[in-house]
Formats: sequence, structure tokens, C-alpha cells
Amino acid sequence: MSTKALYPTLYRVVTDLGSFSSMLLPDRALRAYQLAPAEAILESVERQRSDQFATVFSRQAGKDEMLAQMLSILLLRRSHLGGTVIVAAPTLQPQATISRDRLRDRLLANPLTKPMVRTVHNTVRLGQARATFVSAAPGSHARGQTADLLLVANEAQDIDPAVWDAVFDPMAASTNATTLFMGTVWSQTTLLARQMRHLRELEALDRRQRVWLVPWTVVARDIPAYGERVRARIAQLGEGHPFIRTEYELEELDGDGGLFPAHRIAQMRGDHARLDRARPGARYALLLDVGGEEESGGDQRTVADLVSARSDSRRDSTALTVVEVDLDARADGQAVYRVVDRRIWTGVRHTALHDQLVDLARNVWKASWVIVDATGVGAGLSSFLKANLGARRGSQPGIQVVPFVFTAASKSRLGWDFLGLIDSGRFKEYADHRLVGVDRACPEPVERVSTRDSESIRDCDPITAEYYTQLRATTYEVLNGPGNLLRWSVPARVGHDDLVISAALCAELDCLDHRPRIAVGSFG
Repeated sequence: MSTKALYPTLYRVVTDLGSFSSMLLPDRALRAYQLAPAEAILESVERQRSDQFATVFSRQAGKDEMLAQMLSILLLRRSHLGGTVIVAAPTLQPQATISRDRLRDRLLANPLTKPMVRTVHNTVRLGQARATFVSAAPGSHARGQTADLLLVANEAQDIDPAVWDAVFDPMAASTNATTLFMGTVWSQTTLLARQMRHLRELEALDRRQRVWLVPWTVVARDIPAYGERVRARIAQLGEGHPFIRTEYELEELDGDGGLFPAHRIAQMRGDHARLDRARPGARYALLLDVGGEEESGGDQRTVADLVSARSDSRRDSTALTVVEVDLDARADGQAVYRVVDRRIWTGVRHTALHDQLVDLARNVWKASWVIVDATGVGAGLSSFLKANLGARRGSQPGIQVVPFVFTAASKSRLGWDFLGLIDSGRFKEYADHRLVGVDRACPEPVERVSTRDSESIRDCDPITAEYYTQLRATTYEVLNGPGNLLRWSVPARVGHDDLVISAALCAELDCLDHRPRIAVGSFG
């Protein structure tokens, strides 16, 4: 009599992933959107079809849980026959190790597999079958492995395509093993995006599904709490934020357009007036991007000169953005930042600039915070401002001066966070009501404005025009690899981005505690 007839429940558990998951791991039972791709992959392995698949789930939707349980039943089925699964991740620590531990824990939690589990270094064994977890980082020593059951690229968007082609793809070549690519799409240049394009071409030929996309809306139908959390995230960051588009909507970022396209610039525009001094009762922050200086005091040019001479490779300028911080505008208590003024200096000695900035912070804007670029030449000015503004003076409290040092990582974080402020409607630009017949916020560079509008444009503050020109010229690239670093700037051949960087420092301001600081003293 067959095993199927003698032990029907056992047979069902071993042959059907849904039964395996719901009966043996009931607290982590896979859902329909997880089972569909996993069952197709397992069928390919069993039939030795050497297919390739790609699975892209929205963030925290259970992609790695699906992988762990799929590997669990695969190793159980092959425990007496043997076979090897290779799982590659961008790093050994922590990514590959976390996947290894998740598989081990699921096998130990399963009464059918617990007695057979052994873990040796980065390999989990179940009887004669095994799964080995390796790093796909450039320079890692992964050559020589063979995958005769399944080859997996986990977080494939962070694996260098050249490394994969040279080191990992051959692991399945001699055995015609099934290959699975998993991760988040991000840009068109990633390994995952490349493979997805190839698999969609194959799908068009034979109508067999090889790509599974599970956006957040699919997950929310099964897990309402997940949907609530994602909706809150969208409300905070905005639907157009790159994290929302890639990690929840599963869209690719093409990187060809600017970081501030027309729709984003439109969302930045407010209807409040530009100010020249503080309003009573309001709270202000100064955001300062520090440029170079000249010991002679500089041959300082006017802002109009800067705007009209776009082809000139001008010196870096020191740019200041002033924002009014409104803590009462939103029901969720998150601050709204309204730009009320901006200034720019070129070639001015920092000693002279320091005195002017102190006066602006203390007397003109009565600022609560100053965020200052402390990178390179800015370190000295930042230190002086902190010493002079941070101390209490008479009845005036000290101003919180926060240095910001630019690195690849810190600028990336600043860029992502600034987009979040814009897309959630929490960063608004002042309106220039002097403009007639053109967009009130100087939407086009001055030299491209038609003759019909030239008289109106001359009334527009040239700093405002220069700022919007810089916004439109800002390009970006999302780098492959852990962290998805955002590289953004105005190309040197086009100009500079000092005004944009100054505005973006608002994202660092948003990291601070905005509650008023109360001085505590003693009574004599």
C-alpha cells in the first residue's frame, strides 16, 4: 500500500506547501500571495525545468518568510535524496546570516524536521539535503559552489550584475537548476530589474508566469493592519516619494529626470508672503550652506549677475534659507516648514559673514535653530556660530546651532528626507505676488522667459529665479548596493546647487525636538 493511502495527512503535508505551512507552522501560515509564486518555483525544481523566476513583494510583506518555508519543504522532500540550494545575499553579515537563521528556526519549529536539522557555519542541513548561504559582495569567496536544486539571489537589486554573471550564474549552469531573483526594483540598472525584463519577454512568448509582483494593496486585502500602516506612511511621505513608489508600489525609478520634476515643484509652492523679519509669536530656523571665501573680501557679484551668467563657472556661494516652523498646522503634530526668505553671498570672508549671520539670527529673525553646513571650509564658521549664538544673552535664550557634515551617506539621507517633507506637503515656498502673467514662483530660468513676460520677470527676485533654476537642474541617481544611496546634485557644467542644499537642510531641522526649551534655574 502506498504512503499516500497509509498516511494521507502526512502525504499532503509533504507534497503541498499550503498544508505544510498551515499545519506545521500555524502561527506563520503563508497567505495566497505567498503560496502562488512558491508553488510555481517548487514545481520547477521538482520537474528540473531550469526556469528562472522573480518575486517582488512590498516592504515587510513576507518575502523572506515565503523563502524560508519554501526551502523548508524542499529540504524535507530531498532529505533522503540529497541536493543543494545556494542562497546569495549582498552581504554575509547581516543579510545572508539572517536568512540562514530564519530557515533554521522554521525547521526547528517543525516536528517533522526538527530531529534532522544540523547547522554548520553558513549551511543548514536536513538529512542529505542542504542550503548554503553566501555573500555576493565583490571580492567574496563564493566560487566553486554548485546549486543542483535551486539558486537564489535575495535582495538582488543590491547585487552587482557583473558579479552575479561571473560567479553565481555558473553555479546552476551544469545542473540546470531553477533560479530565483528576489528584492525591490529601485532603478532600471539593477540585477533584479534586468532579470525581470528578460522574464517578461519569456512570458510574452509562452504565457507562463515567471514574475510575481505583490504591491501593498494586495497585502492589505489580507492584512488590514498592514494597509493602515502603509496609508499612514504615504500620508507622511507623499505618494510620489521614491520609497513609496519602489518599496510599496513596486515601480522602477528611471533616474533620467530631475530630482525635482514639475509636479514636485508645484507641491512645494505655498501661498504665504515672503518676509523680511520675524512675525511676533512665530518660530524660525536659519538653514545655511557654506561656500568658499576670498581673503581680500572678494569681488562680490550681484545675484542678478549670477542669474544672467549661467554659463560662467562661478564660485561656490554661501546660501541661507529662512523657514517658519508651524507646529499647529497638522492634526498629527508634525511640523510644517514655510520658507519666508533666502539670501546668497559670494566671495565674502567668513569673518564678515559671521557678524551678519549673528545679527540675522538674533535680531532680525529671533531664530530658535540654525542648521549649518560644517563640511570643509564651513567647519570654522559653524564653530564660531555655535559659540556665539548658543550662549544665553541677557533675557534671550541661546539658539540651538546644529552642524551638518556632508558625506555620501549623510547627503543621501538628507535628500530622501527632503523629498519626504515635500511630498507630504510639509515644505512650502513663499509666493512672489509681484509677478503678473507668469507663474508666481519664477518657474522658468530668466533667460528663457518670453519678451511678453520680461517686464514681470524683472520684478521677480533674482534669488528666487536662481533657486528654481537650480531645482530644475538637480539630477539624481540611486546607487546599486546596500542602503540605496541617493546621489544628487546640479552638474558642474550647469551651475551650482547651494540654494537647493540650503533648503534641503530643512530635513535635518525636522530631526530635532521642536518643543520649546525651558530654562530651569534656582531661586535665591
